[in-house]
Amino acid sequence: MEPETTLAELGPTLARLRAAWQARKPDLAQRRDDLGRLREALRARLPEMAEAIAADFGHRSRHESLVADGMTVLAGIDHLQRHLRGWMRPRRVGAGWRFWPARAQLRSEPVGVVGVISPWNYPVNLALAPLATAVAAGNHVFLKPSEHTPRSAAFLRALLAQVFPQDRVAVATGQSEVGAAFAALPFDHLVFTGSTAVGRKVMAAAAANLTPLTLELGGKSPAIVCADMPPARAAARLATGKWFNAGQTCIAPDYVLVVGDAARRDALAQALAAEAAARYRDGGDDYSRIINDAQFARLQGWLDEAAAAGSRVLRLADLHDPARRVFAPTLVLDPAPDTALMREEIFGPILPLLRVDSLEQAIAFVNARDRPLALYPFSDDRDSVERILRSTLAGGVTVNDTLVHFGVDALPFGGVGASGMGAYHGRAGFDAMTKQLPVLWQPRRAATDLLRPPYARVSRLVEWLAR
Repeated sequence: MEPETTLAELGPTLARLRAAWQARKPDLAQRRDDLGRLREALRARLPEMAEAIAADFGHRSRHESLVADGMTVLAGIDHLQRHLRGWMRPRRVGAGWRFWPARAQLRSEPVGVVGVISPWNYPVNLALAPLATAVAAGNHVFLKPSEHTPRSAAFLRALLAQVFPQDRVAVATGQSEVGAAFAALPFDHLVFTGSTAVGRKVMAAAAANLTPLTLELGGKSPAIVCADMPPARAAARLATGKWFNAGQTCIAPDYVLVVGDAARRDALAQALAAEAAARYRDGGDDYSRIINDAQFARLQGWLDEAAAAGSRVLRLADLHDPARRVFAPTLVLDPAPDTALMREEIFGPILPLLRVDSLEQAIAFVNARDRPLALYPFSDDRDSVERILRSTLAGGVTVNDTLVHFGVDALPFGGVGASGMGAYHGRAGFDAMTKQLPVLWQPRRAATDLLRPPYARVSRLVEWLAR
């Protein structure tokens, strides 16, 4: 494995990337060629990618890696390729009759060098998706993958070196001190995906340079299961959202509000138990491990705290194995609000189920907390769903399912408040990583030629315009 990046290398690498960008900004042909070669290189190395991720996790479902870290990136590149020419075309906007005959337009101009700090939970997807968008926008890129997935970081470094020259895309590897120094570099835009706590540190580091930010954070994303929703259907879709990657997903349902009596909550718990039994009856080959011992211990500690506070804890599959960091799918019924499970983002396969008497009570519960990265209403009643959408605010919503809005490239992905700032995916990412340059074209003769002292000769014109 190659040596890690030193702190002394960071500044010169950024300077090299910026000098090369200023010397030759990528045009449409260059951007398309770069995206095409990146797609082909990743597609050819998908088995190697899955092996690297599995090695970092100890075990990770190969199919989940192919879907979440392979398919989504390839589909995102396809979306960029399809729309890039149109997005780059200057957009005409109305200048208004007061400025006739001037004409106005917006141009999408690349900003320079984009920094990308990617997390460990989807180490390829959350590195390459913003990187590909930055490339499509005409920028050069400096990537810092997570130190918790070193094999995936090595894979990314080798992949990107195969596709890009070192003066267009560079990769920095190393521990947290390298990440902190990386965030403090004077980028033209910085994309960070990770926890809210680290996001605050990244924002503080970037503030010294007034670096524009896209922060994709996390938080407690709720699901609301309304009284009309069949428990079995809700359970099947909640199980996918919660236990995919063993719950280590920023938009996984973090807790479930069940509208109705205790019998409805228990029916949902039974349906989730049936899902776990059916999905993992052949053992844990399709079930991912917790990334490291510290994260496993955190989850176990939070679960122990909830049990000590009197909550019912239901372990749903015979998979639990601390020695191999296998944390079984687990339900917690009506945990106390002051426990860590209800204060902090869980980021694991523990799913609290809370009973509420009414939809209004569920909405009030969500609104009493930070705005979530995702929200999942479950109901076949359009009025109930619309009431939730009108009364809450989240980074994104999937109705009657979980996670899948992330994969729709035409939908922006981003949080609000504690769950993030800005958005990317598709056009939203392209716009975020370009400067929407306003340009006003003035003809040879213009009305502004008249607006100069002495104003007495055009007094009536000025008074008329001011109305």
